[in-house]
Order: sequence, then structure tokens, then C-alpha cells
Amino acid sequence: MEKIGFVGVGRMGANMARRLKEQGYTVAAVYDVNAEGAKTLATELGCEAAADLKALTKASDVIITVVTDDKAMKSIFMGGLLSRAKGKLFINCATISPAMHVWVEQKAEKAGAQSLEACMASSITQARQGTLYLMLGGKEEVFNRAKPILEKLAASMRYVGPTGKAAQVKALVNMVMNINTAGLAEGLGLGAALGLDLAMLREVFSQTGANSRVLATDGEDMQNRDHSCFFSASHAAKDSGIALKLGKEQGLNLPLATATKKQYDKMVTEGLGELDKSGIAELTFKGRHVSK
Repeated sequence: MEKIGFVGVGRMGANMARRLKEQGYTVAAVYDVNAEGAKTLATELGCEAAADLKALTKASDVIITVVTDDKAMKSIFMGGLLSRAKGKLFINCATISPAMHVWVEQKAEKAGAQSLEACMASSITQARQGTLYLMLGGKEEVFNRAKPILEKLAASMRYVGPTGKAAQVKALVNMVMNINTAGLAEGLGLGAALGLDLAMLREVFSQTGANSRVLATDGEDMQNRDHSCFFSASHAAKDSGIALKLGKEQGLNLPLATATKKQYDKMVTEGLGELDKSGIAELTFKGRHVSK
């Protein structure tokens, strides 16, 4: 089996590493800007906490990256990750712009390496259980090389096409999810203001056109103010921005996506950015949050 390295071992990356270790893969090295977190995980997995990105690439055959945004992605690939990269495979799982995935592929190929975008539409729990849903983009032969590893991480996957296309699909997934989340928060917030029983209201929503996946995952949390973070408001703001940029490039007006991004941007401004996306209800329920 190929040796695996991880760049970015926060909640998602760490659980993906644990999953592959349990499935018999050698996790050779991990790296994170949070050096102490990387050392703790390395001790748990019995692998190297790489001192730098060059050391991680040297120790690994396949490098899985799980970083936050375009800036972080460019930083790691310009900061030593492509050193001694010939023959290596980079599987990039961050939600970043399609253009950045294309840039990474070009840089990797110039270094004699391969690159695949592996966009995730899943939770931390699914990362741990190996039941991710993945959207893949890149050259088909690269996808086939990565497939045995991906099958240990995912319950389902979809090969979308050339590099950049999976990131476009992921941007649309998150755009619609964020709109649904904002809409649900407004519906429940208004229901609460009207004195309705919210458990009853959620049950009615589930049997009508108001139903959504978000209702199942976030509805009760909105009611109970349980915003333990699985997908942060700050990430929702970032991902909404990616979708809006794509829309602008196509000359489209996306008023719902625009309004939703403003709400998530407000959460970040108000110091609520690290709450789960369900925390948008704090802006819509009467009397919950007073703006600064």
C-alpha cells in the first residue's frame, strides 16, 4: 500500500487519517500549522509529525490536503509541498475555488506529480466512519489511482470530470445548503415569535414542501440553541462567496445567495463565526442576539 501523508489535521483531516490507519494504510506523516495538534495526532497514529512540508512529501507517496481556503492552499504548495514531488499523488479535499484546483494541478504536473480534487459534502462523523460523500475532479487515470484509498473514506463518490468541475458542483451544493439553512432559521424564528410549538412546526415542515435535509440536521439545534460546530458559519460565508463569484462570472443575479452570504458575514462580524451554520438562528429568533 502507498504511504499516506496529511496536510491539515483539524477535525476532518484527523478523522480521515484515523480511518485510513484503521483500514490498514500506513499514515507516514502529518503536518499542520497547529504544530502541537499535529504532534498529538502523530503520537496517536504512531507516525511522524513532519517538521516542514518538504519532509512530509519525502515521507509520503500520497498526500491528502485538508486546508481552509485558497490562500492556505497556495501557501502549502508554494511552501515546500512540491519538493521531491515526482511520482507523488496529491488528493485535495478543501473547499476552494475551481481556479485554485486548476492551478494546483498545473503546478503538480510541472513537478512530475499528479493532483485530484476530492470535494467533501459530509460531516466530521462521516469522516471518522469512512462514509464521506465525495465529488472528484481531475484526469481519469489519476482518479483511478486514488480510487482504492477513496473507497476506504467514502460510502459514495461521484467522478464529475476535469479539474475544477467538482469544485463548481461543491460550491453549488453549499450555496443551496446555506440558503436552506437561512430560510429554515427564519421560518422557525417567526414560528417562535408567533408562539407556535416548534417541535410541532418542525414535524409539519417535514411532511410538506418546507422539508429539507437541513431541517433534519439543524432544525432541533436551532430550537435548542445547540450550535456545536460541524460546519462553521465562517466556512459558510466563504463558500457562499465562491458560488457568488461563479455566478458573477456567468453574468447571473443570485439574490438569495447574496442575502444568505450577508447573514453569514454578519455572524463573523458579530463574533459568531465559529458557531455551526445552525447558529444563523441566533440572528433570526427574537431576543437572542443583540448586534454590536
